[in-house]
Formats: sequence, C-alpha cells, structure tokens
Amino acid sequence: MLALSRKKNEALMINNNIEITILDIKGDQVKIGISAPKDVSIYRKEVYLQIQESNKEAMSENDLGALADFLE
Repeated sequence: MLALSRKKNEALMINNNIEITILDIKGDQVKIGISAPKDVSIYRKEVYLQIQESNKEAMSENDLGALADFLE
C-alpha cells in the first residue's frame, strides 16, 4: 500500500486518467472527488463487497441449476 499525505485541494493521479482530489477535511472525515473515465467503476468498499457476494450467490445458484439441467 502506498500512503500519501495530501492537503485540501491537492490531488493525485492514477494511471494517467484517474484524478483523486481532497475536497474537504472536517475532523476525522475526508471528502474526496474522483474524476475517471465512464468505463471505470467506482464503489465504496462496503458496497463493492456486497456486489461481489451477490455475484457469488447468483453464480452458485445458476451453476447448480445448469448442472441439474445437464444431468437430466
């Protein structure tokens, strides 16, 4: 993991096309802005993990159904 210090209104670049800017700092909260191409998905980590879990469950259910159909 790379750890960087940034101040309000400072930014960092990722892969020449993603810019992350520190918009505001209040107490222990930091507000960030992310500029990225439309084809780049951006999620809060807790939402991303929920999506991954839902996808796993859907794949498991579909795999079992497909296997049952194949065996019949």
